[in-house]
Amino acid sequence: MAYEEKLANRIREALVNQPDIEEKKMFRGICFMVNGKMCLCASGDEMLCRIGPDLFEQALETNGVHGMIRNGKPLKDFVFVGPEAMRTQQEFDYWVNTALAFNPRAKATKSKK
Repeated sequence: MAYEEKLANRIREALVNQPDIEEKKMFRGICFMVNGKMCLCASGDEMLCRIGPDLFEQALETNGVHGMIRNGKPLKDFVFVGPEAMRTQQEFDYWVNTALAFNPRAKATKSKK
């Protein structure tokens, strides 16, 4: 499934004042790297947010939010946020700001050589 360009543009607009942004195609969509670390992705009609393990369980209680599973294991840094969980600008901003707040503590992925 391709990502929704409208969602990708909303993310781009939200990140416009961030100094170190890079876009990469991954996870069936487009990911926005902040300071060399994956932060947000547009994947289908959902936004993948790297929020960290401290907020993971709380985030799952929100209608329209589900965890990311990779190789059969949940990744407790990431949640998918569906359209119903980011209908308003305030809801959308919450997820973007939560991901940005975690970004300084996130570990960068080691690049493959």
